[in-house]
Amino acid sequence: MRYIAAALLLAQAEQEVTAANIEKILGSVGVEVDKKNLDIVLKNIQGKSMEELVTEGTKKLASVGGGVAAAPAAGAAPAGDAPAAKKEEKKEEPEEEEDDDMGFGLFD
Repeated sequence: MRYIAAALLLAQAEQEVTAANIEKILGSVGVEVDKKNLDIVLKNIQGKSMEELVTEGTKKLASVGGGVAAAPAAGAAPAGDAPAAKKEEKKEEPEEEEDDDMGFGLFD
């Protein structure tokens, strides 16, 4: 993921995506580069535009449930769930026992 992020930064800055440039970016923030993994990433993204990479990545993330496209809006709940939530709120919780029953206080 770090290699792709660095490659996207380079593409965004309209610089050439090369192993040396990626190593320079990652090295600037103290991240070690594994040449083998970097070569695999460079081979897989060779000839693809930034838009293609983002589109492919979004589809892959959505398939595992971690993508932005798969996450529902936090405040958007179906109207059918609203009455159930109200019923749950009406349930009373038992009152907690007071600490005075133990015969000593925290700071005594």
